[in-house]
Amino acid sequence: MKNALITGITGQDGSYLAELLLEKGYNVYGIMRRKSVVDYGNVDHIKDKINFIYADMTDPISLISAMKISQADEVYNLAAQSFVATSWDTPIGTAEIDALGVTNMLEAIRTVKPSCRFYQASTSEMFGKVQEIPQKETTPFYPRSPYGVAKLYGHWITKNYRESYGLYACSGILFNHESERRGKEFVTRKITDAVARIKHGVQDHLELGNMDAKRDWGHSKDYVRAMWLMLQQEEADDYVIATNETRTVREFVETAFAQAGIEIAWEGSGVDEIGKDKATGKVLVKVNPKFFRPAEVELLIGDPKKAETTLGWKREIAFPELVERMVKNDMALVEEEIKIQNI
Repeated sequence: MKNALITGITGQDGSYLAELLLEKGYNVYGIMRRKSVVDYGNVDHIKDKINFIYADMTDPISLISAMKISQADEVYNLAAQSFVATSWDTPIGTAEIDALGVTNMLEAIRTVKPSCRFYQASTSEMFGKVQEIPQKETTPFYPRSPYGVAKLYGHWITKNYRESYGLYACSGILFNHESERRGKEFVTRKITDAVARIKHGVQDHLELGNMDAKRDWGHSKDYVRAMWLMLQQEEADDYVIATNETRTVREFVETAFAQAGIEIAWEGSGVDEIGKDKATGKVLVKVNPKFFRPAEVELLIGDPKKAETTLGWKREIAFPELVERMVKNDMALVEEEIKIQNI
């Protein structure tokens, strides 16, 4: 029976990964930061099956302790300040967690159990101002946010420890992956939550930033399977995990509203663009410049050929089903909220 240690276990990816590893018979350990109120987040339903360790990515001693307690055979580093917009407000904090935190974890592994296999959650945001379409493992990086820059450090330090110390350390360059468990501050969940609230009459409209930004969207459940597969190979390597499809934020909005039986008709352009309910003429979507990024990433689309060929990985949840799952989930949550309020 293998031991696995997951940082960021209460997040979207951490919860799906914990479920996968438990199904495979692992002893699962999860790192949590101490808070005044314990918050198990997305793993609340399986918290009794997880061994929680209080530690922090910015505290090397606590990570060494976590390695000693868990005796992990595999470490999945999913902990991050992962909201891109926030990285401009907290660039130092983002760097301490997303960049130096990776080094802290690698040093803990090297100190306690060098045979442990390490997975680093890299990101398509490292490509930023894309130098090649589609983006693959050999595409030059050009990050456009403090988040992307910090993640790029984490990516390269992982490769460096692999080449310097012979650690089994690899990075998954994951393109945008969403799910019903995504935080509401992220644009996809913000959209599906708003669709549910608008449909039930508890929200008037939705405000977004750059409607033309293009992203390669997959489902988190598919992507955590790729993480596990990376650590089962004979040799460590880095892989792009993506769908090789790209859609605008506008298309995501249209698909989400369609799931609620609402067809969106667009008028205007730029900051004056609006989306109306085609049946009623009511304005449901507006552009708000405050949501624009200081430096925009216009297009992301990944080539997963290497992962498909070497790992045997294939996504199972296509884009329409991803959006359908998210809208249905938020519909149910909003209905429950209304029911409670009416009691």
